[in-house]
Amino acid sequence: MTSPSRRSFLIGGAAAGSTGLALGSWALRESPPGHAGVPGTGPAQRHDGGHHSGGASGATFRKDAVVDHERNGFNPTETLRDFDYGRTSALPGGRTLREWDVYAADEEIEVAPGVRFPAWTLNSRIPGPTLRCREGELLRVHFSNGSAHPHTLHFHGIHPAEMDGVPGIGRGIINPGERFTYEFDATPFGLHLFHCHVGPLAEHIARGMYGTFIVDPPQPRPPAEELVMVMHGYNTTFDGEGNQLYAVNGIPFHYMVEPVRVRRNQLVRIYLVNVLEYDPINSFHVHGNFFEYYPTGTRLQPTEFTDTIVQGQGQRGICEMRFPHNGQYMFHAHKTEFADLGWMGLFEVSE
Repeated sequence: MTSPSRRSFLIGGAAAGSTGLALGSWALRESPPGHAGVPGTGPAQRHDGGHHSGGASGATFRKDAVVDHERNGFNPTETLRDFDYGRTSALPGGRTLREWDVYAADEEIEVAPGVRFPAWTLNSRIPGPTLRCREGELLRVHFSNGSAHPHTLHFHGIHPAEMDGVPGIGRGIINPGERFTYEFDATPFGLHLFHCHVGPLAEHIARGMYGTFIVDPPQPRPPAEELVMVMHGYNTTFDGEGNQLYAVNGIPFHYMVEPVRVRRNQLVRIYLVNVLEYDPINSFHVHGNFFEYYPTGTRLQPTEFTDTIVQGQGQRGICEMRFPHNGQYMFHAHKTEFADLGWMGLFEVSE
């Protein structure tokens, strides 16, 4: 059942619904009077005692209404292909050392036209950076906490317990103003993620503290147009009862406004990660095509050939496909509510 807080975003627009979205005309409806989080109606309390500004009153999704990417400091079109390889040097014996700087900050993000969200970010963006390396390298992630809240970085993968980034083990919590270096081997190869692991864990993830972590196999995968897509949502009412907005790479409906451009018959490789909080599952569906799916990317052989996959939080996988025909092809969550609230976009295929 659709929760009241989410249903309010859809009331009055049933006629537009998915048909309106497909035609390129969509709108995010206003929340009713007294709805938590709407400016002027008594903002909900954050757990840290502050107030959020995440109302939806007056917010619209139209082709002439877009967020201010420059003010946000990131653009989802650039996020698609933004792989951070860090800095490399040679260790004694010739092994590669790869290093990154990651910092936490509290920043207000315009997550939809007219909707500002008090986010907790990694490297000033949602999602955080896509860190990329090769299996067998030694990795060092220098983490600085510039937030007003305690945080950690927890990496999915294989590493020593003291590098796990959880409270009470190893260094544990990194308090505001502190720094710590996580050091571990790049293994296993595949598609992974990292996120804060401080409680309340749901809020730290829902606020934006996550990123993608790719470990390439020793022998590179075949050349392809590579794209990163991180599926997530925004609980703008801060009630922990589902989300009011859903997105890929930070901004709902962004890829309806700026379609993902690929070439006909080119191999397209999507690194698909689900970090959606407050909902048990998410999904990915592409129109007019099928893809090979590699769960977690830890094997070089696909497990299925399909047009729809389902992921729980923390699950991820690699989708590979070629578009044999030119044109525009939708992709979205195969759950109508998620799609209507922002989780949809277009591939634009040309010669």
